[in-house]
Amino acid sequence: MSDHQQRRIPSTPGISGDALPPVEQHAKQYETVRNAHETELIEDYVELIGDLIRHRGEARAADISNRMAVSQATVSKMIRRLNELGLVTSKPYRSLFLTEEGQKMAETSRARHDVVLHFLRALGVDDSTARIDAEGMEHHVSDETLAIMQRFTEQHQQ
Repeated sequence: MSDHQQRRIPSTPGISGDALPPVEQHAKQYETVRNAHETELIEDYVELIGDLIRHRGEARAADISNRMAVSQATVSKMIRRLNELGLVTSKPYRSLFLTEEGQKMAETSRARHDVVLHFLRALGVDDSTARIDAEGMEHHVSDETLAIMQRFTEQHQQ
């Protein structure tokens, strides 16, 4: 048995992990996760391209490859996809540029990421772990939960 399987998650009074939610709610939970997975990688690329442009003045495929720890071929495939979706423009051997739609997506994704990151830090999560956790969580948090995270963070910064 693995360490993960051997560990027991402590129960929280008033919260039962044993009860299944109603069928409709359960189906909606999985649908929401599937939808988030579809856009997750696209948002990550667009967000990184926006960050590189903002901080370095340009976004190059080699920089994306290094920062995402993927091959240049993987980046090239994604750039073609982003181009087809109308999120970036590119020319061979040149930097990437976000379209207006791509810029909006990058800004939204960056804002969501920042809210989750600051929330985790406000909870006391160390910076390195918070950065890693925020990278995945930002795509799976509802607007309602995000707003609550934002309020919590603001209240704990005062």
